Amino acid sequence: MIETVKVSEKARNQLITLKKRTGIQNWNTLCRWAFCMSLSEKSAPPNEDIITDSSVEMTWRTFAGGNEALYLSLLMQRAKADSIPNDAVKINNYFKLHLHRGISYLNSSSGESISKLMTLVATK
Repeated sequence: MIETVKVSEKARNQLITLKKRTGIQNWNTLCRWAFCMSLSEKSAPPNEDIITDSSVEMTWRTFAGGNEALYLSLLMQRAKADSIPNDAVKINNYFKLHLHRGISYLNSSSGESISKLMTLVATK
């Protein structure tokens, strides 16, 4: 259903900041954590038009790190709970909203080190 994961220029800059703070060099790791962090929020992400205009782009497989079915299941379960229609375009957009909300959450955290970031992700 999701083939390519792209982020906005703002999210790219936030990911660069996170890479510097944590030493984690892989976009996909940070993006997975961001996605999971957003999913853990009880509220649905705000509906906004996110323009994915940055150079950060990866396949769904790269994003999921070999766990494509797991991450898709998590997304679909949450979409169902939030009454998002099971339509490819709507699901792709819903994923993008969660990813970008999660990146903002991670960036606004005090994740100065990998251990702090991992603690933050584990508590959400």
